Amino acid sequence: MLVHEELLREFRDFALAAPNAKSLMERIGQRLHEKMTRYNWVGFYLLDPADPGFLLVGPFVGSFTPNARIPLNTGLCGAAASSGQVVVVHDVSTDPRYLSGSTMVKCEIVVPILVKNKLAAELDVESYFAGTFTQSEQDFVEACAAIVGKYLGKG
Repeated sequence: MLVHEELLREFRDFALAAPNAKSLMERIGQRLHEKMTRYNWVGFYLLDPADPGFLLVGPFVGSFTPNARIPLNTGLCGAAASSGQVVVVHDVSTDPRYLSGSTMVKCEIVVPILVKNKLAAELDVESYFAGTFTQSEQDFVEACAAIVGKYLGKG
C-alpha cells in the first residue's frame, strides 16, 4: 500500500536525525494514529530498566489511558515480550490473555522490538475494528517496529 511505503520512508528519514528514541517513538505513534484510520490506539512499551520483569508504558497516542505497568507474564504485551514473537488477536473478546484498556478495542497487534536479540520495547496497536491486522498490516507494523529497533541498536 502506498500509505505504508510513504510512512515507512518518513520514519526512516526521521530516524536518521531523531534526537532520541522517545522522539522517534512519539513521531511514529502520532503519524500512525493520524494516517491509519483503524489504528485507534498506538503506543510503545519499554522494558523496565529497574525491574526487567515488567513493561512500562512509553509514548502513546489514543483515546484511553493504557495499563501503565505490565508483568512480562500478563496480557498480550506480556505474551509478545515473553515469546519474542508478534501477537495478533483479531477479536480480543476471544483471548483470555487480553488486558482491557478500553471496551471499544476489538483487535490488537503487539510487535516485540529486539536489540541484539534481547527485548527492548514493543509496539502495540489497538483497533476498534475486528480483523484490522491482516498480513499486510502486520508486515507494516513490524517494519515500523524494526525502525525503532535499529535506532535503539545504534546507541
